Amino acid sequence: MSENSNILSKLEGVKIRFDEVAEMITDPEVIADMKRFVKLNKEYKDLEPLIKAYEKYKNILSNIDDAKEIIATETDAEMQEMAKMELDELQEKTGPLEEEIKLLLIPKDPEDAKNAVLEIRAGTGGDEASIFAGDLYRMYTKYCESKKWKVEVTNFTEGTVGGYKEIVMTVTGEGVYGILKYESGVHRVQRVPQTETQGRVHTSAATVAVLPEAEEFDVDINPSDIRKDTYCSSGPGGQSVNTTYSAIRLTHIPTGIVVTCQDQKSQLKNLDKAMKELRTRIYNMEHQKYLDSISSKRKTMVSSGDRSAKIRTFNYPQGRVTDHRINLTLYNLSAIIDGDLEEVIAKLQMAENAERLKESEL
Repeated sequence: MSENSNILSKLEGVKIRFDEVAEMITDPEVIADMKRFVKLNKEYKDLEPLIKAYEKYKNILSNIDDAKEIIATETDAEMQEMAKMELDELQEKTGPLEEEIKLLLIPKDPEDAKNAVLEIRAGTGGDEASIFAGDLYRMYTKYCESKKWKVEVTNFTEGTVGGYKEIVMTVTGEGVYGILKYESGVHRVQRVPQTETQGRVHTSAATVAVLPEAEEFDVDINPSDIRKDTYCSSGPGGQSVNTTYSAIRLTHIPTGIVVTCQDQKSQLKNLDKAMKELRTRIYNMEHQKYLDSISSKRKTMVSSGDRSAKIRTFNYPQGRVTDHRINLTLYNLSAIIDGDLEEVIAKLQMAENAERLKESEL
């Protein structure tokens, strides 16, 4: 079987499924079942780009056949020449389109379209690690701004001389998790700390964890499994902060997961945010098993979610950033720490796509 017909037969199978889904989402019975309707609607949207590429590909192959027929049968030299030029143009288009289709045919990580919970924790390095965690927080905030994503901090503990011992935030937008998932792991910084009097370079670290935010349909939590505590918020926010029991702590008894939220003045708003985060953390216990199964297959573990793996080093004296998973070194540290992560993430996505292509043997 030629590569063309191999790709076409795969696409024909996808087209049959697309037509089935299109019919199902107009069925009143399906519409009445919200969980099923949401799932099918998402599948329809995911398949749409592939179907558009299929129509385009089919059209090009049909035009190639027409051009070849003209070349073989036409006696008019001018017509033959035009057909040859058209054939060259069409054949140039098939290669890139086939590569695009191969990538679209790889099953998507169902989590990629989700919002994300991003947490940064200071690691080894004392006060300097907290300052670095603060730098990473600023970097991600600026990057999210450039993507027009919404960032909401749900909980934080400030460092003693600045930055954060830990900070947790929710990032909402288009395909957030699929992009930010590459950031999970240990980030190291090599620089002279503000706290250093001798001018020596120190190495400190912070851990970043990115979790896909669970939707209501993903997890069923029994309310009797949750212990709820309220307490006074700490930190900036005026007098009412320390006098109102608006901060929420939820403990999920079966798993022992604890989440806190104190950034809103309203207890109800904090409870809503804490419930979202709790749902996400419970969901992610299962999701981690899936990530572990991927990482055993993929060498670079680009998005395996292994939070103990050292993934990136920010070396200030040399102005360089190194991503250890794909041996990428860039000498534009100041731009990257200022939120310009586009190139790094694009290279990580390319590396993972290459691995996924190999895996799928398309």
